[in-house]
Amino acid sequence: MIDVVVVSRNDEAQDICSYELASADERPLPGFSAGAHIDVHLPGGLIRQYSLCNHPEERHRYLIGVLKDPASRGGSLAMHEQIHPGTRLHISEPRNLFALAHEARRSLLFAGGIGITPILCMAERLAHSGADFELHYCARSSERAAFVQRLRDSSFAERVFLHFDQEPETALDAAKVLAAPRNDVHLYVCGPGGFMQHVLDTAKAAGWREDCLHREYFAAPVDTRADGSFSVKVASSGQVFEVPADKSVVQVLESHGIDIAMSCEQGICGTCLTRVLEGVPEHRDLFLTEDEQARNDQFTPCCSRSKTPLLVLDI
Repeated sequence: MIDVVVVSRNDEAQDICSYELASADERPLPGFSAGAHIDVHLPGGLIRQYSLCNHPEERHRYLIGVLKDPASRGGSLAMHEQIHPGTRLHISEPRNLFALAHEARRSLLFAGGIGITPILCMAERLAHSGADFELHYCARSSERAAFVQRLRDSSFAERVFLHFDQEPETALDAAKVLAAPRNDVHLYVCGPGGFMQHVLDTAKAAGWREDCLHREYFAAPVDTRADGSFSVKVASSGQVFEVPADKSVVQVLESHGIDIAMSCEQGICGTCLTRVLEGVPEHRDLFLTEDEQARNDQFTPCCSRSKTPLLVLDI
């Protein structure tokens, strides 16, 4: 755990603030790579993940951008209402689940809304290394697009294409941009689920290989309307607990004094990953690859459920 202090807070766009964090003891912060994120421990025990959007070579600060989400589960509201310059916070070391493929000849970067945060860091890293890339940034309006001036002032401004819903003439033509897939060209996308799905579906329809497609979700899209109950068995003790439709496996286990390390609560970070000894999970995470999910020997108990009446867990 790293103790940091909020050095500055700035309004970057409508409902989006950036926070500059520095080490509380003035030591250099751990290094990170483009696409990395940190866990931020917030008042009330909340833990949320935020992408780092400053240049990866900076060790004196971390910069994060936070959207005040109207559907917030508490994290973004806490950031906007309670976190100000001088606030001290605990954060994790950076982790990267959205790393650049440095063997790529060319990179295509797509950001929607607050999804610009990891993409911006990637663009600066690629520009610094002299790599070939272009960035497409989509938002509802210029007022809701963060870091636009930073992009316009950057050394790679000519590679940045801004697309705003309120300006139809700037609309993104994803089919045109993605029309010529090559095995040495990689695509990166981050933003709202619908935006990401559009970009990825367009790429797949054009013949892009799966291993050239990279994505980072901020929330897992899950339909819970048909959820039912099932049971989990703790292998070490033989205890069996029922998991009702409105509770997660983690919540049920915690209510019986069994704690599992957890962070995002949405199957994105992999912190709670747990081995499955018997039964077939219903995977709802965005952490495991399709091949890893198909093996059915591990799952994310924060959000995933079960296709069989019983799951036996290696805990």
